[in-house]
This record gives sequence, C-alpha cells and structure tokens, in this order.
Amino acid sequence: MDYQPETLVGAPPSIEWDPSPAIYQERVERLANSATDLPKSVPEGFPTVVHSDRVWRGSDFGNESMYTYELSSGELDEIRNAVRSFLGGVGEEHPDLDQVTTDTFRLPTLEPKLRQLAKLIHHGQGFFVISGLDPDYYTPLERVIAYAGVTSYVGGVRACQDAGGSKLIHIKDRGAAFLGAEMRQAPYSNVAQPYHTDVCDILAMYVQELAAEGGHFQLASSGQIYNEIAASRPDVICTLAAGDWVFDKFTKPVSWNARPVLLPFGNHGPSFLYSRRPLTGSEASPRSPGIPCMTERQAEALDMVHFTALENQLCISAKKGDIILVNNLAVMHARGAFRDGPGQRRHVMRLWLRSDSDLAWPKPEVLKPLFDLKYSKDSPWCQKPVWHLEVPTVPERILARQFECS
Repeated sequence: MDYQPETLVGAPPSIEWDPSPAIYQERVERLANSATDLPKSVPEGFPTVVHSDRVWRGSDFGNESMYTYELSSGELDEIRNAVRSFLGGVGEEHPDLDQVTTDTFRLPTLEPKLRQLAKLIHHGQGFFVISGLDPDYYTPLERVIAYAGVTSYVGGVRACQDAGGSKLIHIKDRGAAFLGAEMRQAPYSNVAQPYHTDVCDILAMYVQELAAEGGHFQLASSGQIYNEIAASRPDVICTLAAGDWVFDKFTKPVSWNARPVLLPFGNHGPSFLYSRRPLTGSEASPRSPGIPCMTERQAEALDMVHFTALENQLCISAKKGDIILVNNLAVMHARGAFRDGPGQRRHVMRLWLRSDSDLAWPKPEVLKPLFDLKYSKDSPWCQKPVWHLEVPTVPERILARQFECS
C-alpha cells in the first residue's frame, strides 16, 4: 500500500541504520519491564519451528570446502572456450549481453555441477561459492560474459537493478569520484552494511578485487534467526509479520508504503525481506520528515533480527575471482567496513538472478509488484537494459535513495 502523509505521527525511537548493541540492550530491558498482554504464540499460519536444510549456524561449517566449489583447470578452459564461442557467434564489437544464456554459453562438463548447486541454493543451505574464475585473465567484456554465463545455470533470468535498466551493478567505494560524494549510498562507500536482504531471488556477487583490509561477506540463515526468535519471543514474530512497517520511498512529495518485513514463502516457510535504510534512514539517507514513525516494539524487533544474525553468522573471507551465490529469500547478508589501499580497491560486481525453472520460490502477493518491477519484461525499469562493463561515475545513481538496495 502506498501513502502520502498529512502530519508527522509521533516521535521516532532511538534506532540507527548500523545497529547499536547498547541501545538495543537498553530497549529490550526497558520493554521487558513494561510488557503486558504480549502474544504467547506466533501468528496463525506461521510455524513454531522451520525444519529445513536452510536452517544453520555459522559454526556448522567447519571449513570453507563445505560451501566452496573450486573450478578445475579443465572447467576453466571450458569457460574460456564458451566466452570465445559466444563472441564469435554474436560479433565481438557490440554484443548483446542479454543473449548470454545456457543455450549460447555451453558448459557441457560443468553444467551438471552447476545444476546441482542451483538445487542446493534453492532447497539446501541457500548459498555457495564458486572459486577460481580469475578476473585478470579476461578483458572487461569477456569478464562480464564469463560471469553472466556461469551464473545463468543457477538463475537464467536477470533483474534490472534500477530505473536506468542496469543489469550489472559495480559495488565500489566512490568517495572521491565527484563533488558531494560524501552522501553516496552504502554500495558506493566503505562503511559496514548491517544485515538485510535485496529485493531479488538470487544474489550473485563476483569479487573482481579485494580491499587492503576488511570488507568480508557475512551470511546468516533466516530460518535460524526465525527459530531462535520464535522460541523465546513469539511476540516479536507477530511484530515482524504485521503489515504496518513503514518503508520510506524517499520521494518528493513524501510518500511511503507499508508491508510486513517477515513473510510466508509457501512450503519454504517464513523469511525476511527488507533493507534497513527505508525503515530507519541513515546518515547518508535521512528518513523523510512527516512519515509515520517506527514504534518501540518495532525497533526492538528489527534490531533483534540483526543481533540474532550476528550470533549465528558465517563470515566468508572471499578470494579474488570468487562468485558468491546467495538465495536472498533464505539467507540474510551483511558486509564489514573496509579500507582500500594502493592497488587494492574492493570491487564486486552484482547480478540479481531468478531461476527460469520450477526451483524459483513462490512470492506472497504483497511482494509481487516489487519483484515484477525488477524482473518483468513489461516493467518500465526493463525497457532499455544496460550492462556497465566498467564502474560508471553517475552521481544521480550513486546518490539515489529511491532504491531499497542502494
């Protein structure tokens, strides 16, 4: 539902985009002392416990081999041949990268393994790392073709990630790129990013370059987060599943929409779908004046998800050339702050994917407009798809606050 405000409603609670442990603990203790008639069970239709392979703790993975597939020399040769074959088939000067598909990028030896990983991402632990695709071996064009070709076997439908039709986003600190860049949004800065989800089915991140320090990927099972909160605080599950969460649209005139942050996904069970910034605002993206404020109970619930994720997280020390694939509907993600150095500037390329088979998760009705905006060929975002081979300096995009996952 979309709204336009008439008057400011209430005073905002003390809550930050990057959550404060001290503020969170104080709020939990204060609200516990004033708790009356809180729900003693999860909402109707929600399970007491999620039983699934997507429920895990970071400590369940004793070493990275449990979630990493290392490409063999033969498979790397097969990928290189597929790149050359694609370019030879479509013409190298101005290739249409939307035409990179499993039909035009043939990997006969690697395909069975990638199909197996696709099932694991959709119906298993919900994430995996493909390692060894050296970005330095390729030209910028070849690099993107290889990345798109390999990941097409996991998700053959690619989303447009902004109103400009960007199929590929380059996540890199752009601090000195232009005047006013201090107000750049998180993907284009070096700040830590709290736990969140993107509005997509599968998040694919290709590590082109590492930072001098930090910037690790952090993952947490949404099923594990749900189970822990449901066991100790079913009232918080009720709060998270309520439809009165206000998402700032950062528009003029000011407007917002309202929906739950915890939603049912058919037989897969409930999961989270939200980015904190439209809910809390941030230093570079202040919350619009005049929209309804979050309640103290909502602030407690939102921070509880984050800190429960931290307690159960898996930190991935990615290597250059890794492709990290995440089922965005099963796994939440975050990022540590980082520091670039001479010759070491963190650079990650991002695709949003969806399986073109029956592996794709069903969506609740309230989310379909959001997903259609990114994935539907009829969407205004998808009329003129753009593939940025290099990091563009587009201040309007780097500063844009209208996109939930910026």
